Amino acid sequence: MNFDYDLFVIGGGSGGVRAARIAAGEHGAKVGLAEESRMGGTCVIRGCVPKKLMIFASTATMMADEMRGYGWCDADAHHFDWTMFRAKLDSELKRLEMAYTTNAERAGVEIHHQRAKLADHHTVELADGTRFTAKHILIAVGGRPARIGIPGEELGLVSDDLFLLDKLPHRALLIGGGFIACEFATILNGLGVQTVQAYRGDAVLRGFDLEAREMATQQLSDIGVDLRLGLSPTRLDKTDGGVAVSFDDGSTEEFDAVFFATGRDPYTGDLGLENTEVRLKKNGAIEVDEWSQTSVPSIFAVGDVTDRVNLTPVAIREGHAFADTVFGNNARKVSHDIVASAVYLRPAELGTVGLTEEQARERGPVDVYSAVFRPMRSMFAGANTRSLMKLLVDPETDKVLGCHIFGPEAGEMIQLAAIPITMGATKADFDATMAVHPTAAEELVTMRHPSRRHPQGDE
Repeated sequence: MNFDYDLFVIGGGSGGVRAARIAAGEHGAKVGLAEESRMGGTCVIRGCVPKKLMIFASTATMMADEMRGYGWCDADAHHFDWTMFRAKLDSELKRLEMAYTTNAERAGVEIHHQRAKLADHHTVELADGTRFTAKHILIAVGGRPARIGIPGEELGLVSDDLFLLDKLPHRALLIGGGFIACEFATILNGLGVQTVQAYRGDAVLRGFDLEAREMATQQLSDIGVDLRLGLSPTRLDKTDGGVAVSFDDGSTEEFDAVFFATGRDPYTGDLGLENTEVRLKKNGAIEVDEWSQTSVPSIFAVGDVTDRVNLTPVAIREGHAFADTVFGNNARKVSHDIVASAVYLRPAELGTVGLTEEQARERGPVDVYSAVFRPMRSMFAGANTRSLMKLLVDPETDKVLGCHIFGPEAGEMIQLAAIPITMGATKADFDATMAVHPTAAEELVTMRHPSRRHPQGDE
């Protein structure tokens, strides 16, 4: 059968673009790609990149306070120009979008700026009705912000909307306790917004290491976020001044803006999957095997739409491995076992790789090496920032099972710690590494004795 394309990619985010570029540019495949919104996808346009820039912007008052502790008595940062920042941010995102588009086209990818859906196992249909056939189809449409199904929720905003505001609200409510909610609470609070964060749990960042979660929870309160734990909204109502929120404790409060940061759902709606035999998980994610292949041999999927490990570098690695396997005669799988990640809070970030203490306890005996301290820079300035350096070690093999860092620039540190842990390093390997002094990270190679030991299983 003759096809219009060797590969057609639905989705112009990080995973889809990487797969398209490698298939076309390195392996000579004829590739088409459809993107309904902006090239670059969630991470570049409405996620990681603009969020990190906003995190940087939000630290000015914190840095000014710290500098006063170092003698800069006239350090001041009390007026934030949102309009100027938005204009500069928009320019940067346009530059990145153009780079994604140009690099894909330079590799030979034909881009269609429309929504595409599946017509059958080898055919995609664009929004204007145009159809193309392809030997292989890759779905890389990512996810979309989720709401929680309460009356009036259409009055609330989602995480995407933060980057599009004409002006900052005076008082805002963030609903959720995951990394998006915590990062956005940090941002809004740092930009001068009176920020309330409501979360139904007893500590934020469910799924992360509990000791680090507790420190992150405390830090949010310490920097001025009005953190309400064990609290959930039950309805939203429009008022003359904004939005009234009713909570499950019977209280009602009014806010200028309400943001839902309650997770993301796979973006599989109106994708034409009913025209195929592609199987879905209960949450709507596309079911794939270890090769990113769906239940239909000609259709593959990578990234958040598969709900494996929902991180941009993972989607990129999956897309690259797919292209090498299918078009490069180089079969490669992606391991999702050890994946480092970071939560960009302020002043301390959370970086993590490997098992949490709770997970390690469930699998068997574990030695916990943990150091909690005040970093030199913050302590000298009189700040109460706390840092955590933590290693989890199998006492039988001496293998390091996990590393958790809570402190300034933890995201940078965890990337380096992830290398030896991915290689299977032992605690003896860490101990044999010479410390760099004075640094916070030297604690990772100077902790000689366990802080605590857990016996077999979760005893």
